[in-house]
Amino acid sequence: QVQLVESGGGLVQPGGSLRLSCAQSGSIFRLYDMEWHRQAPGKQRELVAHITFLNSTNYADSAKGRFTISRDNAKNTGYLQMNSLEPEDTAVYYCRTSWGNLNYWGQGTQVTVSS
Repeated sequence: QVQLVESGGGLVQPGGSLRLSCAQSGSIFRLYDMEWHRQAPGKQRELVAHITFLNSTNYADSAKGRFTISRDNAKNTGYLQMNSLEPEDTAVYYCRTSWGNLNYWGQGTQVTVSS
């Protein structure tokens, strides 16, 4: 079955950077759109960034200018580069891939931005 394995989360100081990775196995990654979502305690899960199988991208307003979503189909892996991190970015970040009516979620990785 399809699995998404995330990595790259951790603790970082305000203004710092992290790169999250999302590796997909069990299907043809290049055919899937990919999204990054995040959920902070007490808040709804929100879409952060989206990249299509054709590499077009969209970002939440909070992410524009700071985050970059990308993919390396040869490695079956998608990424979220996060720069200029703020405490408000603290959340569990989830990778999601989709192809038509098929969609899959990663397990989530914790990002904590704190001094």
